Amino acid sequence: MSIPFSRLLTLLFSVGLLGLMATAPATAQERGNEEPRTSPNAAVSQTIGTTEVRLTYGRPQVNGRTIFGGLVPYDEVWRTGANEATTISVSSDVTVEGEPLPAGTYSLYTIPGPDSWTIIFNNVANQWGTQYNQNEDALRVDVTPRSAPQHEMMTFVFEEVTNTSGTCVLYWAEARVPFEIQVAEN
Repeated sequence: MSIPFSRLLTLLFSVGLLGLMATAPATAQERGNEEPRTSPNAAVSQTIGTTEVRLTYGRPQVNGRTIFGGLVPYDEVWRTGANEATTISVSSDVTVEGEPLPAGTYSLYTIPGPDSWTIIFNNVANQWGTQYNQNEDALRVDVTPRSAPQHEMMTFVFEEVTNTSGTCVLYWAEARVPFEIQVAEN
């Protein structure tokens, strides 16, 4: 028994479409959207020139705790957020604090210190936040933290954006931690 070619194409298309529909809910729930979280998910993106930079992260709260040097120890790798690893995506090659970073998606870790922070871009992007492997680091840069007005929930923002650069800033508790991202001029 043979199946007409047009019927075979329709059948294959239908099976493929069902497969895509079956995987869509899993993708939408990657960051745990099925129930409210104590540290809700957030995302921020900024176009610098023609390069899109996007961060996705969990937003922990201070809740009266001592954050840096307390809940988040100094001089130890921190997942820089809550729950899944914070990710940062850049749509084209950039430099961060003057150091090259290829286009791609990275997990973002930090090593906080009272006078200096290390910002870490790690090649393993889809992981639980505490599964850090230093051998997978793509880039590390050191930056200087500043004091800031109290921020109850951890927040990333972009400041001082031009066609060639922007400063990504982490605010939490009384800390402001900036790192500059530069793109090629068009």
